[in-house]
Amino acid sequence: IEALCYIRGRSIPDRFFVLDEAQQLTPLEAKTIVTRMSRGSKLVLVGDPAQIDNPYVDSRSNGLVYTRQRMRGQPFAAHVPLSKGERSPLADR
Repeated sequence: IEALCYIRGRSIPDRFFVLDEAQQLTPLEAKTIVTRMSRGSKLVLVGDPAQIDNPYVDSRSNGLVYTRQRMRGQPFAAHVPLSKGERSPLADR
């Protein structure tokens, strides 16, 4: 775990990243992270655009949606929508 300000200027090879709550990122923050990935690295962004509490982004202008739109159609990227919650029936309401 590292602050985003320390990732700039680096290339990160041979790592598997899971970035949870990606809907909280700005498009620029998401771009900064994605462009640091280097040979052999994999990046998984996880998030729900309906659960944003960052006042600087919304359900259409956040890092998760931005990355999905930019990577659409690329042979090295995939989007897997999940429709069922895994917490509890109460959390699904």
